Amino acid sequence: MHSRSTTIVAAARRCVGTRFRPQGRAPGIGLDCIGVALFAGAAAGARFTVPRYALGGDGQEALDTALPEQGCTPVGLPRPGDLILVAPASGRRHLGIVTDAGIIHAHAGLNRVVEGPLDPAWRRLGAWRFPEPQE
Repeated sequence: MHSRSTTIVAAARRCVGTRFRPQGRAPGIGLDCIGVALFAGAAAGARFTVPRYALGGDGQEALDTALPEQGCTPVGLPRPGDLILVAPASGRRHLGIVTDAGIIHAHAGLNRVVEGPLDPAWRRLGAWRFPEPQE
């Protein structure tokens, strides 16, 4: 794994076990899926802002627009350290960090950040590589 990807995955793994909290941005205290992505990307120098979103809503259009505008590159086949957007249910969107073991994400049902295989029932909607560090 590339060193930058290793840094992103290692940062995301530091979030594992943190309780799920809507709009959460603090590893060890509370995170949602966006919080995990922001923390992991920041560890590799990627800085970006998050569009307004409603938890449980279909924010795919906002993400499809915002991520490329902020330097994220769409990828066809995600590799460890990339962002992945999935639909765990109709009208629901969820971000995770790809790892060699699956994904790291804030799992609302388990009430914590977890790492494991991608649920085969979840539809894959897209994947992005984090932007390069900004000076």
